[in-house]
Amino acid sequence: MSVCDAAFDQQDAEVVCRELDCGAPVQVLRAAAFDKGDAQMWTQEIHCTGNESQIHLCPTSPAEENNCSHDNSVELLCAESLKVRLVDGNSPCAGRVEVLHRGQWGTVCDMFWDLADAAVVCRELDCGEPVDVLGDAYFGPGSGPTLMSVPMCIGSESTLKNCGSWAWGKPVCAHNEDAGVICSGHKHSRLVNGSHLCSGRLEVAHGNTWMSVCDAAFDQQDAEVVCRELDCGAPVQVLRAAAFDKGDAQMWTQAIHCTGDESYIFFCPTSSSLKDSCTNGNIVGLICSS
Repeated sequence: MSVCDAAFDQQDAEVVCRELDCGAPVQVLRAAAFDKGDAQMWTQEIHCTGNESQIHLCPTSPAEENNCSHDNSVELLCAESLKVRLVDGNSPCAGRVEVLHRGQWGTVCDMFWDLADAAVVCRELDCGEPVDVLGDAYFGPGSGPTLMSVPMCIGSESTLKNCGSWAWGKPVCAHNEDAGVICSGHKHSRLVNGSHLCSGRLEVAHGNTWMSVCDAAFDQQDAEVVCRELDCGAPVQVLRAAAFDKGDAQMWTQAIHCTGDESYIFFCPTSSSLKDSCTNGNIVGLICSS
């Protein structure tokens, strides 16, 4: 039988989530948020104290039958029913934010998506701190439903499932407004085809694509940031003219202008295109000390 939302409260929700081994209640949803269903309506009000192990141990009282119809059935989101991932960002620590609910992955609306929400996602995924909070489907549009609209994290929650949300399961955004995040655990650069992890052809992440870097304007300050980001010590040598082979990645056509103090190459300023002076024969390589 479906349960009327008229008197269902937080204490009742705590008992249900506990009984189902689903963690703590995240949100009580009213007005048949997950569809009306065709079950009969339970015509008793439930009055749990919150300490009961099963809902059938909670006291009940007669309900006002006129207040209950299938339009007033209650739904419940418990903590363990929600998981999060980042996709299409080249690593588990960057990408479009997606949540899993009822066996289906869906996206998060970027409306009011902010640093506090992003901090919770990065923490939950063990990806450090948010580096950039992104909207407008920066990592491309998702394909599932928009499940979470306007997350209401304060930033200290351990998981996104413990944050409230306005209009859960009722999309207010299209997929061109999917939320994304880049966490500090995501590497924005990498060295490939070298003799060890700290040497090779430099590639930088742009959206969900790795791109080679032109050697025309790459200097010691840029190299310092890359080696630091990769936890590879100090730069030993900047190599030009595709010293670690040309590869098949696209060319990054912006000049990078790091001061040398940035923690990630993502934070370095860039300037106008170097397209005319950059070919696959002008790819920069780098050897770091570690």
